[in-house]
Amino acid sequence: VYFMTDIGLYAKTDAGGGIMDDFANKITPTSGMAGGGDSNAMSRFYSESCNGIKYANTVLSYVDQVEGLAEDVKNEYKGRAYFHRAYKYYHMVLLFGDIPLITKIIDKAKQDYQSTSKEAIFKMLVHDLEFAVEHVPSQKNMPYYGPVNKEACMQLLVKCYLTVGEFAKAEAMASDLINNHGLALMQQPFGEFVPSGNAETWNVERNVMWDLHRGQNIAISSNTETILPILNYHNENFTQYLTMRALGVHWSNGDIMDPSGIGSPTYNWSRGDGEYSSDLDWLRVLGRGIGCFRTSHHYNKTIWCYDGEVDTQDLRHNRAIGNWVEMEDIRYNRKNSPFYGKNMQLYATEDYVDENGNVTIEKGTLLCRDTIRSWYPIPLYKMYILDKAAEENWWANQFNGATMGSVPSNGNMYLFRLAETYLLRAEAKFYQGNAAGAAQDVNVVRQRANAKKMFSTVTIGDICDERARELYMEEWRQPELTRISWCLARSGQPDEWGNTYSLDNWDKQSGTDLQGGSYWFQRCVRYSIFNHGPILSKVELNYQVDKHNLFWPVPNSVITANIGAKLRQNYGYDGYDANIPMYEDWQEAVANE
Repeated sequence: VYFMTDIGLYAKTDAGGGIMDDFANKITPTSGMAGGGDSNAMSRFYSESCNGIKYANTVLSYVDQVEGLAEDVKNEYKGRAYFHRAYKYYHMVLLFGDIPLITKIIDKAKQDYQSTSKEAIFKMLVHDLEFAVEHVPSQKNMPYYGPVNKEACMQLLVKCYLTVGEFAKAEAMASDLINNHGLALMQQPFGEFVPSGNAETWNVERNVMWDLHRGQNIAISSNTETILPILNYHNENFTQYLTMRALGVHWSNGDIMDPSGIGSPTYNWSRGDGEYSSDLDWLRVLGRGIGCFRTSHHYNKTIWCYDGEVDTQDLRHNRAIGNWVEMEDIRYNRKNSPFYGKNMQLYATEDYVDENGNVTIEKGTLLCRDTIRSWYPIPLYKMYILDKAAEENWWANQFNGATMGSVPSNGNMYLFRLAETYLLRAEAKFYQGNAAGAAQDVNVVRQRANAKKMFSTVTIGDICDERARELYMEEWRQPELTRISWCLARSGQPDEWGNTYSLDNWDKQSGTDLQGGSYWFQRCVRYSIFNHGPILSKVELNYQVDKHNLFWPVPNSVITANIGAKLRQNYGYDGYDANIPMYEDWQEAVANE
């Protein structure tokens, strides 16, 4: 959900073919995301969504049969099941478009489903979530965190109201959530301070953004920003979140050399190794990143720059306090390097002359063979997790994230928090033509982050950029951009370049040229390296997206298994046929299940 977006791309340059670069030509109904360990990743999104829908449908199918259960308790269970089903369908529809609507547990084989339009499914989600908001209790009336609360139902309903074009309802519900539920953005450091892996190497000055994103503080009562957490800090059913491994730059490898030409000059030494130095302990600070996902120049640079000035005081981009790390902040830690203890360089700043007087590295030489995977900054405040299993092992050289040691690492995360509510309300105001009011909501988020610039008016691009700054690795970026593309087409409001979109064709265009396409496509091409021709970074890559990649293909295995009727394939993929009938009314689809 991040690989084909404005803020990043797939970066495993050793994957060989597969999904590495050319999404436009390599994503098909039969291949999905093919290549290496990522084979059929798109299909997994589809199948796991179906599993979640099945579990919710199980509750909804049987809860009324539970004897002795009070009606209000039944409605609570129903409301929570509606939330879980809506959360799955929300992302599934925004990824796969028109799909079968399944609301019941089947008691016999059924192979004659028909597709239901994405419009109809979202109208059902609105209906279901309105029930959930009415019947699921507020967090303040619940004894513990974890189960779905009223506030989470409201947040998801705001998103669904936006999707179906009920912009005034979205604004009103967001305002209710902001003003009437005991929620508030955190403004000061709070909870437990979890320092960086080694303060001698990289010190973090305690600040609210760092504390806000430590797992230890996400589900505590003093955190008034949490709407609904994702909990994993327990011994039973512990889930590993290897965020530092997957997201972190591949900083320790032979593709990087120092200005003298020595390879792997920065290494992931264990504490038991003879070359280990506590003031050059980058492994425990950054984790052992392998660079699966690379952030874009837009995310790394452009969105932090206003009127030619880089905002270095914004806590989300602040190196001085330790929240953000540039590659040039890392210092070489291999003792055979003449630059041991010096800061890393992407280019040699002067000729290097060896002991025999020979120039072995010329000034200006590129010192990284793979700038896709091995050279980009680290938003450490979002990624850092104290890896308990590795911390307990003196010889560990793979600090990865939330792992299970004698006790589990705390990898709690946010599903929803209040900062997003402000940005959703900003969208609702923008679609209604109130750009100044939208700016006020964006500024609330920016003020807490200590950003320099405040807006008097905003474009949809400003709102999307603020989502990137604030919600990196919290939002599902591609589905959210698809939703925003749909909302722009409904509202008629222009994007930041003056383009307007039509409901007639926003989701049915093909091609890789810059003309036309959806708002998602425009951001991918304008703000990332997609469709700009081949680049050479260790290997030649040609990152491409097509306009029809706005939606992923419905897996061919799903279509062929449904032998009793034809399911729709998405526009632009093999098998697309606009004449295949589908339900345009969700109640009709449910009645015919």
